[in-house]
Amino acid sequence: MQNINAHFELEQFCSQCHIAASGAFIEKCFSLYSLLTAANQDVNLTRIEDEPAFWDRHIADSIAIAGFFPELATDSLTLADIGCGAGFPAIPLAMAFPQLKIIAIDSIAKKTRFVELAAAKLEIRNLEVVTARSKELPHKPGWIERFDIISARAVSDARTLFRENRQLLKKGGKFIFYKTPDQIAAEIEEVRKASVKYGLNWQATPVFELPGGSGQRQFLFA
Repeated sequence: MQNINAHFELEQFCSQCHIAASGAFIEKCFSLYSLLTAANQDVNLTRIEDEPAFWDRHIADSIAIAGFFPELATDSLTLADIGCGAGFPAIPLAMAFPQLKIIAIDSIAKKTRFVELAAAKLEIRNLEVVTARSKELPHKPGWIERFDIISARAVSDARTLFRENRQLLKKGGKFIFYKTPDQIAAEIEEVRKASVKYGLNWQATPVFELPGGSGQRQFLFA
């Protein structure tokens, strides 16, 4: 996937991320921004308040995963967004790829309430919201081996994410974690040690630049 300059043609970025109906997706993103800024006046949901940062650090960062894992755009997969916060990447991914079934999980109720509100207002029907700590879910019925993909963005280190959520992943499923290059350098050996007996092969995608000079990213996956 190519690097994207600040406010680069958004439709081309969507194309790189395999989003077919880019116009409808972009319109929904504008509506999401309005909902987020309004809610953020009353509840601290995100530190990103200006519109350029919203597109660069929330939308582009969220959907970039499909540029490296194009099956997200084509396959009917079940994805868990661990520690979804105010709904990133869960909401953009659900809007971009309606064939996905996405479960947004967070323990902070004010954030999950916003995700539920946004899903209702934007008529996102493939997004479910759960208020819980993900590490507690394996002890509840119906959660063991539930997901094809477990993803997390800006939540915890990879070893902790793997240990707390491995029972939620289906056999043959995939972990995909949003990381910076520095985070991957610091975490990859520890997560490899923690998962060696499970036969996982942890790898990192090439480094890519977020739009608007918003930093470098990689995906750590197994």
